[in-house]
Amino acid sequence: MFDLSGRVAVVTGGNGGIGLGMARGLAKAGADIAIWARNEQKNADAKRELEALGVRVVALRCDVASEDETATAMAATLEHFGQVDVCIANAGYGAPGDPMKLSLARWRELMSTNLDGTFLTFREAARHMVDRGEGGKLIAISSISVLFGAPAQAQYAASKGGMEAFVRSMAVRLGRHRICVNAIQPGWIVTDATAGAVEHKALNETILHRTPIRRWGTTEDLEGIAVYLASSASNFHTGDTIRIDGGYTVF
Repeated sequence: MFDLSGRVAVVTGGNGGIGLGMARGLAKAGADIAIWARNEQKNADAKRELEALGVRVVALRCDVASEDETATAMAATLEHFGQVDVCIANAGYGAPGDPMKLSLARWRELMSTNLDGTFLTFREAARHMVDRGEGGKLIAISSISVLFGAPAQAQYAASKGGMEAFVRSMAVRLGRHRICVNAIQPGWIVTDATAGAVEHKALNETILHRTPIRRWGTTEDLEGIAVYLASSASNFHTGDTIRIDGGYTVF
């Protein structure tokens, strides 16, 4: 049920952190992987790691905020593999700051990657999947910041909230084509991006106290949900947002 052999998955931002963790999970299940990300050295390192799992991997430099680069990356992926069955829109970043002091330019810069990038990635993948006529899986990486007031991450939370609304709309639009569209809300996950929070004693203690499982999440904790949503096991599961947070949001 969870065998992904013969399937091809695109993972944007798949050269590190949560993206690489999910790509690793998909590769362990047998999927071939296309990494789209901007840092070419990290792309090369991730490619070697995933190839060691016995699957085919292509790593493409792509800024998902660019319409041209996203379309080019999809064309190159299809030229290399001939198909895309799964697409994970993971590329994104946070930019802490006071929303009262935030410039419109910085607001739009973050939105162009987090929200516009998801739109462009899904649009290119969906066009191919509809034309191919064999269904597919689109997965967006959201954030639990959608559920809480995030005073220092207002633009990030807004981008993820917009992403989840987009996911629901696309689930309805694409359901007739047997394309499932879902979102994942990771909780506090140890990555390079959260290193500062891990090292901040008071914040770290608060997170641990608030998380019923009493630890931070790891990128390995995202492997299972990625495989489930990419597999035939989730063929009747669409338009949903799934939290992987150790219980943080229910306590």
